[in-house]
Amino acid sequence: MKIICVGRIKEDFFREGIGYFTREIRKKYPMEIVECQDEPTPDACPQSLNDRIRRTEGKRILEKIKEDDYVIALCIDGKHYRTDLWKKRMGRILSGTEGNVTFVIGGSLGLSDEVISRADEKLSFSALTFPHQMMRLILCEQIARII
Repeated sequence: MKIICVGRIKEDFFREGIGYFTREIRKKYPMEIVECQDEPTPDACPQSLNDRIRRTEGKRILEKIKEDDYVIALCIDGKHYRTDLWKKRMGRILSGTEGNVTFVIGGSLGLSDEVISRADEKLSFSALTFPHQMMRLILCEQIARII
């Protein structure tokens, strides 16, 4: 299992929580977290710059994905699951996938179209927007909960 994400976690409280859940996951599955460098994003930048930043970050993400990875992109417009149904779904994916199950979390501007196109499915934990640092913590907690 792998989580590819944009940016580093700077806040100690996020790092501690992610570390705790990662240790719990690793008791049952090998897991790695791969961080890709984020691009500086100025306030109120034009859409063209936002698109360029997403594409640049997306290229970095795609470089970390292997051909046989089963990719799940975390997107606000992804599929929502109840915990019990997501647990069943993940059980099927984990047992039926030859490569890594790879979750992808974008940066502050989200994921590029190229990354979303590469994904085997899109997943959403809420219609709300969360900072990508918090989303990493939520994802790790949810994975630890269902395995």
